[in-house]
Amino acid sequence: MKKYKIEHYSDKEALEFHNGSKSGKIEISSSKPMTTKRDLALAYSPGVAAPVKAIYQNPDLAYDYTSKGNLVAVISNGSAILGLGNLGAIASKPVMEGKAVLFKRFADIDAIDLEIDSTDANEIVNSIKNFSKSFGGINLEDIAAPDCFIIEDKLKKILDIPVFHDDQHGTAIITYAALSNAIDITKKKIKNIKIVVNGAGASAMACTNLIKKLGIPKNNITMIDSKGIIHTNRKDLNKWKSSFAIKTKKRTLSDAINNADVFLGLSAKGILKKKLISKMAKNPIIFACANPDPEITPEEVEEVRSDAVIATGRSDYPNQVNNLIGFPYIFRGALDVRAKTINDEMKIAAANAIAQLAKKRVPDEVVAAMGGDRPKYGKEYIIPSTFDPRLISVIPLAVAKAAMKSGVARKKISDFDSYEEKLKQRLDPSVTIMQGINNKIKKNPKRVVFADGEDENTLKAAIAFKNSGLGVPILIAKDQIVKKKLKEIGYSENFDIKIINSKNKFLREKYLKFLFKKLHLKEGALERDCDKMIRNDRVVWASCMIECDDADAMITGNTRRYSASLKKVSKVIDARPGEIMFGLNMIVNKGKTVFIADTTVHEYPSSKELAEIAISAARVVRLFGFDPKVAFLSHSTFGQPITSRTKHIRDSVDILKTKKVDFKFDGDMQPDVALSEEYKDLYPFSEIVGKANVLIMPGQHSAAISQKIMKTLGGAKIIGPLLIGLGQAIEIAPLRSSTSEILDLASVAAYSAGVIDYSKKF
Repeated sequence: MKKYKIEHYSDKEALEFHNGSKSGKIEISSSKPMTTKRDLALAYSPGVAAPVKAIYQNPDLAYDYTSKGNLVAVISNGSAILGLGNLGAIASKPVMEGKAVLFKRFADIDAIDLEIDSTDANEIVNSIKNFSKSFGGINLEDIAAPDCFIIEDKLKKILDIPVFHDDQHGTAIITYAALSNAIDITKKKIKNIKIVVNGAGASAMACTNLIKKLGIPKNNITMIDSKGIIHTNRKDLNKWKSSFAIKTKKRTLSDAINNADVFLGLSAKGILKKKLISKMAKNPIIFACANPDPEITPEEVEEVRSDAVIATGRSDYPNQVNNLIGFPYIFRGALDVRAKTINDEMKIAAANAIAQLAKKRVPDEVVAAMGGDRPKYGKEYIIPSTFDPRLISVIPLAVAKAAMKSGVARKKISDFDSYEEKLKQRLDPSVTIMQGINNKIKKNPKRVVFADGEDENTLKAAIAFKNSGLGVPILIAKDQIVKKKLKEIGYSENFDIKIINSKNKFLREKYLKFLFKKLHLKEGALERDCDKMIRNDRVVWASCMIECDDADAMITGNTRRYSASLKKVSKVIDARPGEIMFGLNMIVNKGKTVFIADTTVHEYPSSKELAEIAISAARVVRLFGFDPKVAFLSHSTFGQPITSRTKHIRDSVDILKTKKVDFKFDGDMQPDVALSEEYKDLYPFSEIVGKANVLIMPGQHSAAISQKIMKTLGGAKIIGPLLIGLGQAIEIAPLRSSTSEILDLASVAAYSAGVIDYSKKF
């Protein structure tokens, strides 16, 4: 039986995440410059008068002159918060902010959460109607039935923008896609399929209504609520439930499940017992989608049935039925054609696009993003992963086409090839990269040493590394200090995590023998000096663990300056033979990814060293799935103006020209020339101008200054610095790194340990 890894987080971790640096998860930033008096005059008074008058004459111009066309309102009254129930409007705000973040992360849609403190459906409808002109779409969330039906139905009749209750339709669309593929895989005949739907809330009803469009007869679908099967003799049914009533003598789940082909659960934890699974038809399809805990776990199903196709709502099992596969991309397509609504044609187009995507061969770049294994259409892959980067280009395209065909689009797309490329550019590549790395290391777990185990952020990163199933963390720390800190961050002091320190006599003697042999030959060190380092220096101890094969990778830093950590590591571990050592930062800003070197090691590298850095950087960049395009940066562009420093960079380029490298490069050039396509016409002879993704800096000072400015003022996402060229998989976190930054570097170290052949000298 398969083993599944389940991630856990303490309440305190979650609270600290939501209160870190800034409270909450969203903020508003200006899309236009706001620096000069002229900027402010254009943005507000008097410049704002021109678009105001234009919109007054033609309200549709609000899509052109305001953010309306890319803005969604995420609305709830908190009456049915996911898995928590009716906790009220303000308690739903963290969830709605989270939904807004997902819109931005997955489809580059701006979203604002609005919590309405009312349980009166008509009052909610009136509130939304009155502010709806500000938005391009309305996403309703966590509103209890039957109010969710009433609110959505009324809004659809009075508004001319998409209104979408994701709990209903998002779940329904993903379920439709997954079920159509499960039926295809099990070779069942749609007209004969018997389905049991356990649950009769908004999601269950929407799912049932949509899957009927697969061609499944109404009488073949049995819906069950808390009082039993919904049948025609029941007198307690409202108008929504009564539409699912069937004529039957069956009354319980046990009755209904007998010889059923499909179980669709949108109800409660543990409701489906193993003995009931054994009563189902051959090759049963079991969708246990209760959240956060399913009606039955895949492990329990596999104990009694080996022929089942299983899906859940959880990310730690295969076949996750997750609204995230749908709603961001459905709205993306609807907004891009300025749709008046999201109709059934658009929903089915989205569902079919999702289903077809699972059947297609997964390309190499998606394999990398999903961890290195190529999923294949079948029992354990009936639906794409939530992190499949193809979703952004496939689903909006299908939705936009359906909107245009069904006549609800205000705007036409004439060039769908161009539209598809623009969609791909909206995806944040850093998340895909780290997701691919994490998926890969989960399949081949490594032992990673967290050298600064008593540092709180490092300890949190080690816990996250373990809880996420990324590998086996080893803390270098004192037991009592770790136990105290564990309690402080919301865990039991007996939390299962490995702690090692110099009190371990066997390891201490082992590392002393190793280190003395190495340093005595290298620098004439005495045994007592080596013993002192082993006893007192955690970085030296951790480095010895790696060299002596007691661990696979290591992360240090955060409590001291980078150069101090590197000096300690370099005492124990040499550079890889024939390769230069340097720091490489991955920087992601506004959808563009660039790598900057050298940020940490060489203060002023020679021309030869710059060429070697470029060669090694290109190799590493390829490991991350990029085609390296290397620009040697300078204060000049192609020798203008000519200075001694200009010649220094030009010499690097000339050296590289003599080598048979398999990547494109050019220089010297200023950074804007390297990154902006506006300069292509000025320098048509260069293949790098405007296309560079690897920036070789003339010195450590310029590299470090540039990336720090981009992070602090530009809001860039930075992964690194990655330590390239060292003889072991070791990363050094900069001083005061966050938990997530340390975790990213730990993952990169584990990934490096698995893909790079580290040669040892000792």
